Amino acid sequence: MSIAPTLQKYLTAENIQYEEIPHDFTVSSTRTAEACHVSGDRLAKGVVLRRDGGYMLAVMPASHHLRLSELRAKLGNDVGMADETEIGQLFRDCAHGAVPAVGKCYGLDLIVDDSIDAQPEVYVEAGDHETLLRLDHTEFARLTANAPHGRFSAHD
Repeated sequence: MSIAPTLQKYLTAENIQYEEIPHDFTVSSTRTAEACHVSGDRLAKGVVLRRDGGYMLAVMPASHHLRLSELRAKLGNDVGMADETEIGQLFRDCAHGAVPAVGKCYGLDLIVDDSIDAQPEVYVEAGDHETLLRLDHTEFARLTANAPHGRFSAHD
């Protein structure tokens, strides 16, 4: 399948430089990191959240788990996890479970965990289970420039 059309069009329009890294089929972000010999601390995963009747994307390292209580303290109590049906409707051109950690092209606001923002390079899912995108820190920072940042995840 390769890079999702919505994502590719957005990255091109924003002149974001990236490298495509093909890999064997994987079903989780941690397995993807292993397959690509990339630290899970550098692979950004997007977690779709329901908030105030809409949706947003929490971006954090694949090696971390979401601490919903900390996110609620930052964003308010009306924050919860979106279900698979909702995620599928938001990311129509992506394979099931392969959510890119890029929200704007899908109409989603972001919140970015400080630990992923500190990495010298960041990898993101391309919208399938066989392609990863490598961005240097500057390019990732451009993608997340207007997003709030904070600590809301913990290392597994």
